[in-house]
Amino acid sequence: MGFIRNLLALIGLLAVIGIVVAAVKLGPYYDQIQQLDDKAVSVYADLGQRLLETGSAADATVWRYKVKEGASPKDVEEAMEFAANEHNFKNVGELPLYEQVEAMTGEPYRFVKVYMYCDALTAAKMLDYNNAMSAYLPCRIVLVEDPDGQLWLYTLNLDLMIHGGTPLPEDLKEEALEVRNVIKDIMERGAKADPFAF
Repeated sequence: MGFIRNLLALIGLLAVIGIVVAAVKLGPYYDQIQQLDDKAVSVYADLGQRLLETGSAADATVWRYKVKEGASPKDVEEAMEFAANEHNFKNVGELPLYEQVEAMTGEPYRFVKVYMYCDALTAAKMLDYNNAMSAYLPCRIVLVEDPDGQLWLYTLNLDLMIHGGTPLPEDLKEEALEVRNVIKDIMERGAKADPFAF
């Protein structure tokens, strides 16, 4: 019983030390942290947790959807195209990366294709707010076949752009959240290979 009590006391001491260290390191930034979006801390906590789980910054900063077993790339494309059209989201380009790799190497390569979607008016508002947001434009969804033949959909985690800093102006935030929701809907329907899945 004494061992457990001592162990718990040690854990408590380490927790207090961790809190003190965090307070000392973050203390000078307290005012800036208070000015961030209300969801910034949870967005970065999720990012940190995914980083620790995967050890990869790339994995930590994307959303990933597993495609339904047996679905073909064409099934996924058709479902995403239908969803995008339903939301009046323009497909502004596609990059069949696997074809380029095959052309350059002369060897077959697994399916990897980038789909680019855009709402031009929202994009313009984002650029008017901050030119650095251009790096998020257009919204890209990538269909990737892994080495085992399983298809996956990837895109950047848009919550970082929307909630990761000081609050966006309310009208821009509403539009950015709508873009986020549309991209997620396109991916979810693509992952199910069903344009009518909700």
